[in-house]
Amino acid sequence: MPRVRAKTVELNQRASHGDAAAALALLEQSMARGHQRIGLLRYWRARCLGAVLEGRHHDYAQRVTARLSEAALTCLAQEAQRRHRG
Repeated sequence: MPRVRAKTVELNQRASHGDAAAALALLEQSMARGHQRIGLLRYWRARCLGAVLEGRHHDYAQRVTARLSEAALTCLAQEAQRRHRG
C-alpha cells in the first residue's frame, strides 16, 4: 500500500504542475476505486489540463454529478476552483 500512496502523491504533484497525463492517471485510479467526489475533482482537473478524455470519463462524471445534491455539487465546484488557483 505505501507504494500506491507514493505513486498517488507523485501523480498529484505532477498534475498540480500541469501534467495532463498525471491528471488522467489519477482520474483512472478514482474510477477504478469507485471514488465519487475526489473522482469528480480529478475529472475536472484532467479536463482543465487538456487531457484526452473518452466517453467513459464523461459518463463517469455525469453519473457522479447525478448522485450529488445541488449544495454538494456547488461545494465541489468551489473546491475545484480553489485547487486550480493553487
